[in-house]
Amino acid sequence: MPHTTSKVVVTRNLIDEAQQLLEADNSLEIVQWKSDQPCDRSWLLENVKGASGILLMLSDKCDDELLQAAGEQLKVVASFSVGTDHVDREALKKRNIRLGYTPTCLTDAVADLSVMLILMAQRRGGEAMGKVAMGEWSSMPWHPLLMVGPQIRGATVGFLGFGRIAQATLKRLIPFGISRALYLTSRAGQPAKDDHYGLLKEPSVPTEPAKSWEELASESDVVIVGCSLSPSTKHLVNADFFAKMKKLAVLVNIARGPVVDTNALVEALEKEEIFGAGLDVIENEPNIPADHPILKQPRCVLLPHIGSATIDTRVDMATESARNLLAGLRGEAMVNEVEL
Repeated sequence: MPHTTSKVVVTRNLIDEAQQLLEADNSLEIVQWKSDQPCDRSWLLENVKGASGILLMLSDKCDDELLQAAGEQLKVVASFSVGTDHVDREALKKRNIRLGYTPTCLTDAVADLSVMLILMAQRRGGEAMGKVAMGEWSSMPWHPLLMVGPQIRGATVGFLGFGRIAQATLKRLIPFGISRALYLTSRAGQPAKDDHYGLLKEPSVPTEPAKSWEELASESDVVIVGCSLSPSTKHLVNADFFAKMKKLAVLVNIARGPVVDTNALVEALEKEEIFGAGLDVIENEPNIPADHPILKQPRCVLLPHIGSATIDTRVDMATESARNLLAGLRGEAMVNEVEL
């Protein structure tokens, strides 16, 4: 019997553990973009011809054009991400191609970062560090209201989207002494479908569904954006939303940039409609030049999309992506598969 190989395309350098998983399979012909930089679209379209599997990153668009270029033998796409808005699901479904992703292994890392961003936004972390870095500390005599901000204890925390990461964040916030949690899902006013940590079954703080975005915006001291990006959630947090928020409230976005209208956020910060913001994501990232209006807002902390950037998490994401790819090729169950 001739030895048959399956061609797989990998669009970035992988962490050693994941690379070894793929290289241990002698039936694979691995074509890889050997760089930490995103692969060229032209390279991907050229090399994907005849591939049975693709392991790609968030920056790689998986659309009709790519699937067409690959050909009918393509069985599986494994995305090194929790979000799948860079993948045309309908195009995959039409061709009966499976889609793997990594939604569970980054939960703790992103939830930790959410808490960090809340504290940074409330306690003016970015602004305070900036003053020290600029040598301004000596010209800031102490007084009772120097660099003060709102406190997390006693806060009502509103979650836009209430999936695993949002619930893990709530779990971390309860020991801070928050007073209440509100959440809004696509089923407004309805209890969340999943209770990942028993927070709904036996709540240690009142936790209830909001009936509308208006209720969530007006009653929350902290609003955490944790929903997926879709046509219905794009710019869901806009000028109207900010106008409803409390003056001492902060906004945190750990989901996708375009859920928040950046221009409206800049205006809300300038007019002091809200107190501050903590962002791990923003529209048009990573193309944020030094003169971007958001960077002129001292009470906005912007991080370069590092939510999952712990060593443990990235190793887990890489190995899970490799396992999903292999499972898709072998017709086995993936660690995590998107239902198309």
